[in-house]
Amino acid sequence: MSDTIAAIATAPGEGGIAIVRVSGPDAESVFRQIFRPARMPETLTSHHLYYGHVLDGAEVIDECMGVLMRAPHSYTREDVAEFQLHGGYAIAHRVLDLILSRSVRLAEAGEFTRRAFLNGRLDLSQAEAVMELISARGEQARRAAMHQLEGGASAFIRQASDDLYALQAGIAACIDYPEEISEEEAASDLAPRMLSLADRLEGACNEKAARLLRTGLQVALCGRPNVGKSSLLNALLGEDRAIVTDLPGTTRDLVEGDLLLDGCLIHLTDTAGMRDTPDPVESVGVERARRAARQADLVLLLLDASSELTGEDLALIRDLSSLPVAVCLSKSDLPQVLLPAGIRELLPDADILTVSSLEPATMSVLRDYLLKKARVSDLLSLTQPRHMDAARRAAQALRDAAHTLQSAEVDLCTLDLDRAQSALSEITGDNVEEKLLDRVFSTFCVGK
Repeated sequence: MSDTIAAIATAPGEGGIAIVRVSGPDAESVFRQIFRPARMPETLTSHHLYYGHVLDGAEVIDECMGVLMRAPHSYTREDVAEFQLHGGYAIAHRVLDLILSRSVRLAEAGEFTRRAFLNGRLDLSQAEAVMELISARGEQARRAAMHQLEGGASAFIRQASDDLYALQAGIAACIDYPEEISEEEAASDLAPRMLSLADRLEGACNEKAARLLRTGLQVALCGRPNVGKSSLLNALLGEDRAIVTDLPGTTRDLVEGDLLLDGCLIHLTDTAGMRDTPDPVESVGVERARRAARQADLVLLLLDASSELTGEDLALIRDLSSLPVAVCLSKSDLPQVLLPAGIRELLPDADILTVSSLEPATMSVLRDYLLKKARVSDLLSLTQPRHMDAARRAAQALRDAAHTLQSAEVDLCTLDLDRAQSALSEITGDNVEEKLLDRVFSTFCVGK
């Protein structure tokens, strides 16, 4: 924390602007050494953007903008200097090397945000939300990350922690004043509150919704050969991603594409036509198709509505019936032979849609259906797997405490409650080991 650190804060490659960031006690000194404003002020004003040049001695490295942000009003709550350069690999690295030659070291992954956490600007859950915001691939994920950055998880966990402190105070009162509060009275009052708090923590752990925010809705397009899977994928994506021919077995490997609908990410996987085949290459594709179906959040089972069900169709219906399946009666632009009523007898719980890649109205209905499946609340209390794991451990400790209390072992109950409080503090970082911080911030990019 006593070192001054620096890194390139923008993505690698060519662009309009490249930003090099410096943070630490020598940030202002470095700024003064290498940056010359076009009009030198009597004093450098904090948070004032200056036009000037980065210099290495007499050599001009770049024409740029520079800003000095004095502590504590900066991202890290340390003195921070930033240089907004012309975007390009050579310029940014030359300026970074110039800075590092002045007793400044290269920042580690996530070290700027780690310093923001250690200096009290963010709690740990908010620090993690920074990376969620950076990696958000859709508007829904961005809103959810922003909710966490503004304290969504923090507020939920701190309220739960306050409720837990109240329970701990109740147990302490029972131990300190046994003549006024009997163990039976404590058990009848406190144990239900412990169980209620445990339910609340477990209820906030919606793994599927959290995963939909991070990776989007995973959709597998399945069906026998030549039912229109590749055509449907191309129509949904609005591009010729998959090869379409009249020959069975054209698609032999997984063909993937991402679709953004109203800010929600949907990952589509076109699979090989599922059938028994002597072709060893096609067989590998069929096995990958089955694996993709098992891993998907939603399987779109395509059935050719212009023909009767085949034996391959019926086998697929049997194989996929235990998965989250929606049936797409494809080729609706042709005379219809297969009707929804016949499918409901075989898959009574499945949603059934009639689609054609050549009819925009049916594609619009399908997109609305996928959007409905992909949309989740962007106000979830817990969205990180680490947070949900800690919340579940806290909930189990509360259930253990309630059981211990009902067994008239009040003293031992305090150990369970301490364990619950420790698990909650891992989420906000109020009580956290260095090893956990290393793991959390190792997932960050260097410039953040």
